[in-house]
Amino acid sequence: MAEEKRKGKESKGSMTVQEAGRRGGQRTAQTHGKEFYEMIGHKGGQRVKELIEEGKRAKGLMPEK
Repeated sequence: MAEEKRKGKESKGSMTVQEAGRRGGQRTAQTHGKEFYEMIGHKGGQRVKELIEEGKRAKGLMPEK
């Protein structure tokens, strides 16, 4: 039954959420390039590092700066 619904949507020209995400990612890669992904990956990594340090300080495992 779910398969029938999916086929019906495809025939109408709609796309799945997965396909929309893939196409959006491809467009972003074309527009911004590899450096963009490196930059946002670095920013995210730095934020995670900060959150881990905050958590350790909150538990008293690390001295405050």
